[in-house]
Amino acid sequence: MTGDGPPRAKRFPAQWSSNTRPAVASGTARNPLRPQALLHQAAQDAARHVVPTGLGLDNGPMRERMVGRLRNEGITTASLLAAFSAVPRHRFVDTALAIQAYEDTSLPIGLGQTISKPSVVARQLQWLFDGANASRQGHLGRTLEIGTGCGYQTALLARLPPTVISIERLQPLHQLARRNLDAVGVPGVRLVHGDGRLGHSPNAPYDSIVAAAGGEDIPPAWLAQLALGGRLVAPTAMPDLAGHALVIVDRIP
Repeated sequence: MTGDGPPRAKRFPAQWSSNTRPAVASGTARNPLRPQALLHQAAQDAARHVVPTGLGLDNGPMRERMVGRLRNEGITTASLLAAFSAVPRHRFVDTALAIQAYEDTSLPIGLGQTISKPSVVARQLQWLFDGANASRQGHLGRTLEIGTGCGYQTALLARLPPTVISIERLQPLHQLARRNLDAVGVPGVRLVHGDGRLGHSPNAPYDSIVAAAGGEDIPPAWLAQLALGGRLVAPTAMPDLAGHALVIVDRIP
């Protein structure tokens, strides 16, 4: 994007601790979670992780180990755990890194971006399920994902119906996500190439909004497109932490 428009959002996959629970209120509720290390740290993680031997990459056991860790870390929604069990994370990373896909590590996906740790993705989606509309309906409802990346979280969301719209500002990643999702047979997801800070008004309002990309504040468009009873989970700048942290916004009816 060029000209005098809003600054481009950056991707900030945030870390979380299983001992930390978010505050929830009408408006922004900041959860003091420092962001995950970015690309250089992801590369270091990838280099040093030791992968268990004797587990085939595509026969389920490694994925089930990952799901077991998520369950032990407090992920309780059955449909969310089932999605992690079903989606092959190794199909969304470079083949050279695929052997590490089911460890709890971020991995580079190109263009200076990373795929977030499974525990980070799971916690963000669990917080969406804890929102008012999702708790009442038993599903996430109409969902907007900001920052498609390689498409892994999009594939998880596609198993948590009914409607998923995902927007990515980087054309190569938008195309990569489409190829990845087509390759693993994920139907019914609308992928949009555009400025995520503007959200996607044609399909608003959204019961759930989740962002892998954030900036100095929550863009007004995201708040305007959040449905009554909806929940937004996004990283934003935290000057007092010298970094970024997750923010939860509930729109109270």
